[in-house]
Amino acid sequence: MLRTNSTRILKARLLTAGCAVALMASAGAAAAQSAQDEAQLDEIIVTGTKRASTIQDTPFSINAQTQEDIQRSGAVTLEDLSRNVAGLSIQNLGPGQSQVSVRGVSAGQVVRDQPGVKEQVGVYLDESVISLSLFTPDLDLFDLNRVETLRGPQGTLFGSGSVGGTVRYITNQPVLGVTEGSIEANVNVVEEDDGGGHLKGAINLPLGDTVALRAVAYHTEYAGFIDARREGGRLEENVNDGSRTGGRLALLFQPNDRVSITPRVVYQNIETDGFNRQEVFNLFANPFTTTRPAVTFDEREQFLLLNESFNDETVLADLTASFDLGGVELTSVTSYIDRDILVSRDASALTGSVSVDLGYPASAVTLPSNLLDATQLEQTTQELRLASTGDSAFQWLIGAFYSQVDRLYSQTLPTPGYDAATDARLGAGTSAAVRNGFGLNSPYNAVLPYDIEQTAIFGEASYDFGKLTVTAGGRFYDFSETRSFTSGGLFANGDRRTDTTESDGFTPRVLISYEASENVTFNAQAAQGFRLGGVNDPLNVPLCTPADRAIFGGFQTYDDETLWNYEAGMKSRFGALTFNSAVFYTDIENLQTTLDAGSCSSRVVFNVPSAHTAGLEVELSTFLTDNLEVGFSGSVVEAEFDSTVRDGTGAVIGGIREGNRLPSVPELQLSLNATYSFDLGSLPAYVNASFQHVGSRYTQASDQENNPRSFSSGLPFGGATGTRATIVDLELPSYELFNISAGVEFENGVEAVVYINNAFDENPLLSFDRERGGRARLGYSVGAPRTMGLTLRRSF
Repeated sequence: MLRTNSTRILKARLLTAGCAVALMASAGAAAAQSAQDEAQLDEIIVTGTKRASTIQDTPFSINAQTQEDIQRSGAVTLEDLSRNVAGLSIQNLGPGQSQVSVRGVSAGQVVRDQPGVKEQVGVYLDESVISLSLFTPDLDLFDLNRVETLRGPQGTLFGSGSVGGTVRYITNQPVLGVTEGSIEANVNVVEEDDGGGHLKGAINLPLGDTVALRAVAYHTEYAGFIDARREGGRLEENVNDGSRTGGRLALLFQPNDRVSITPRVVYQNIETDGFNRQEVFNLFANPFTTTRPAVTFDEREQFLLLNESFNDETVLADLTASFDLGGVELTSVTSYIDRDILVSRDASALTGSVSVDLGYPASAVTLPSNLLDATQLEQTTQELRLASTGDSAFQWLIGAFYSQVDRLYSQTLPTPGYDAATDARLGAGTSAAVRNGFGLNSPYNAVLPYDIEQTAIFGEASYDFGKLTVTAGGRFYDFSETRSFTSGGLFANGDRRTDTTESDGFTPRVLISYEASENVTFNAQAAQGFRLGGVNDPLNVPLCTPADRAIFGGFQTYDDETLWNYEAGMKSRFGALTFNSAVFYTDIENLQTTLDAGSCSSRVVFNVPSAHTAGLEVELSTFLTDNLEVGFSGSVVEAEFDSTVRDGTGAVIGGIREGNRLPSVPELQLSLNATYSFDLGSLPAYVNASFQHVGSRYTQASDQENNPRSFSSGLPFGGATGTRATIVDLELPSYELFNISAGVEFENGVEAVVYINNAFDENPLLSFDRERGGRARLGYSVGAPRTMGLTLRRSF
């Protein structure tokens, strides 16, 4: 019944959306013919096929947000941009820890202690792959040419990380013989409380006739908006402020028309003093305690014993070279990434909840405990490809790819005084055998070095029969991963093990494009994608209840995830009106789904035999009058499990029930924007407004079972009886954001923009945060409140 109802709802929404878009398209077409016959929207050039083409000529569904789009929307992160892109959704898990999904292909929440999980959407900076599971890079959007979203599996040209799609940050490149640049300054205030701002600049300089340099530098101060309750009732405001500093330096050497060589260095450092977490329950701050102050949290509040922080330092060095060999172009892309990430969290409630369960005294429960998750990454990649050039009906591309990743992940739990506070009960608990080579006063420690190697051969070929163009391609891949796992401490198993995962295969793609008229093209695609499997970390057995150990203890390895995507789309353009749409169906096998292993303070990944996504995407832009440009983008997605997974007792595991929704995916997402241009005296000016709707979601698949859910949060601590519970609705509600801005360009070329983002001060709940199955902490990641600001920019 659940599956039937959800399908009926999807069909109704598809029909409603289709009717609304048809009316908009009709009105826009009439306006375009009457008032905009001579006006043409700028052609956006994209390189999603690793060839330059317009969006309209690319034979699959693709979106490009240009620098002007980014500036006028007020977007500062990929999450901001995603709300304007049909089918693209972001699950916010804190700074630098967002997860990207396209068209509903989502495995649920993947967080800090699952470094072996692979990403589902590949992320690229120009030609260099920068994807990293758990930590999608939070790149600055300044001096970008565009951000491309390639929908559907892109495994043929972009590899295993692109099972759902690919996102590409495309920067402005050095230009020969041109001196140009831009500078931008901003000040802003968040919720009339904390202030932030940025200063950014870019310059392009010719260094002779054959060399050009482009340099970009930026620094941003982020305002905080989360307040922290402390011991003694003190409230500390804006604990999640931070900064981002970075730059890019690219050098173009072009001795002649046939050779182009561009070395580049990119640096970025992000630091925050806390996380965008709004708590509902904390072991040390809740309404159930009697010997401690009873606490009920307000919006955007949390409880801390220790300060928290996040630091992500990234260095990327790459070299892109192309050589025209006469009818054939050779391209080489070499890149090296060095990335250091440290997540420092207040784990006092986590450690304290374990101490309560183990019967330790209050002196052990209340000790401040710091969880440190560190990632050190070195990644080297090399891609070589040959591609045909010219206007021949037959076009082809072949290439080879190699990647070597050395990743060291470690987790420690320094808790000064813990050994002394627990020795009376534990006896030999701090012995060398229990520590397994790790230090004192850290009840959990783990070190996980990864050695990951990938090789691939890929290619695509197309033939233009006139109005019909057929493209076929595929990718052969070979992958191996060796991971060691060493753990020690009171909460650990004392593991010493090494596991190896190997995989190889072939993924094909076929595309058909039919030019029905000069203005309308129909596209169809069938493509396979893949995501590599891996090995789960052992459960933290000392923390598990017998029931959780029995349910989750049998999931050690998980297989490759594969899918087939089938889509049909239309791209049309009538004067100033552009209308693109696509319908799709994705059949997923062995979906890698993440579950919270209850009391174990562990997470496991296992394969769901089958799942699917299906939906409609629509994008429209036009001029309704000479001065009024409007745009619409929207998607309706049904993403569901087609299998039910049960444990040995017959109970459904973690919400993996046929007909249940895939996690983190809104069924409906849409955006509307309008820009009205006018003259303010003799000065060009505009007003821009945008509306964004994101539908309801679940953070994990299990959240839709027994929801709203009662968490047994009242552990016998602080006077709580242990029988009290916190009831939480785990369906993240839909939310709407309204942004407005106004700009004017002065005669000296300076543009001034005033804006209000989240004008109605919505408090969007972005993901659900639980610690140790809810026994330690419950809360949400939340979005930024109302932000008002002024931006000044000048190009020269």
